[in-house]
Amino acid sequence: MMKRFEELVAEIKKLDSNLSDKDFLLTWEQSKDELDAVLNVADALKELRENNYSTKVFNTGIGVSQFRDNSTRTRFSFTSACNLLGLGLQDLDEGKSQIAHGETVRETANMISFLTEVIGIRDDMYLGAGNEYMKEVGAALDDGKKQGVLPQRPALVNLQCDIDHPTQSMADLAWLKENFGSLDELKGKKIAMTWAYSPSYGKPLSVPQGIIGLMTRYGMDVTLAHPEGYDLIPEVVEVAKKNASESGGSFTQVATMDEAFVGADIVYPKSWAPYKVMEERTVLLRNNDQEGLKALEQKCLAQNANHKDWECTEAKMKTTKDGEALYMHCLPADITGVSCKEGEVADAVFEKYRIQTYKEAGWKPYIIASMIMNRVFKDPAKALEGLKENGEKRITV
Repeated sequence: MMKRFEELVAEIKKLDSNLSDKDFLLTWEQSKDELDAVLNVADALKELRENNYSTKVFNTGIGVSQFRDNSTRTRFSFTSACNLLGLGLQDLDEGKSQIAHGETVRETANMISFLTEVIGIRDDMYLGAGNEYMKEVGAALDDGKKQGVLPQRPALVNLQCDIDHPTQSMADLAWLKENFGSLDELKGKKIAMTWAYSPSYGKPLSVPQGIIGLMTRYGMDVTLAHPEGYDLIPEVVEVAKKNASESGGSFTQVATMDEAFVGADIVYPKSWAPYKVMEERTVLLRNNDQEGLKALEQKCLAQNANHKDWECTEAKMKTTKDGEALYMHCLPADITGVSCKEGEVADAVFEKYRIQTYKEAGWKPYIIASMIMNRVFKDPAKALEGLKENGEKRITV
């Protein structure tokens, strides 16, 4: 009954991972073995839970979440991951803390961490700031542990920053692995990461950047498409090119969604704000320039409206491989005629793949839990084996 679990643990033992010594902030900062370790530990945790084994590796301790932007899936996934491992949860509300009174990052990081096992941070609003903030928190935690202030060094999980959304892209990869049967089966598969029209403004760059930065590691043929002016961060595009060259895959940029969809095995139509717009928005946000923000929003909405044909329609889907490409989205999608008048995806297309997108999202709690375990435990395979040997049931009747 647990053959798959045993196989996963055996694979984890073979991997050369140093995740217990560093935070998982960007996927392209991790080795291939480390990415595989996160996938396999997540899969093993899922196997344990589905076979009614308790996955509580902590008897005490808390997880702290800090969300500087709105969230549904990631917020609840972090809560679920903490609970899955036996941790309590405390949300750090900056408006109700001393942060609002000028408390330093160094002090806050230590004060919330005395009995904390993990800190999850979402900071994606300020281009050039979110990832840097996470690194600053990490450095403060390192110092707190070194100086004997903290009895343990909490794991730090990037729940989305201005550059990458690793819990999302890794959940997407886990879903692709499940859908196609293995990571090896992804080699040579074409995934179209395309911009799509949205009647809203300011969507982060981190999801498309996360996809091109990760899927190019697995020998996939990654195609990026967006209208002129909707560029991603240039450095991340260079990372994707380098990854593709090293993995034997490819990275191609095209000018239309139509071209990207042709022959694709997977399509990922998702709106984002232009890189230059996000730079301008960051300056306005920092200056609290409300009038400037309103003017920028109106300009960008008008710019978006010039590209309403960038919609994932049934006609476009027919041009994909066998007319049956896998549709993916991080959710919530802007669904034409449902959540908006005109949007990223036609109602009929989204409804056809709705359950698959829910299953895609269902991997995120396990991915986050895996990131925590890989940071906290030097030998996550041993910890997993201990859970099975302990034999404690999740539900007893």
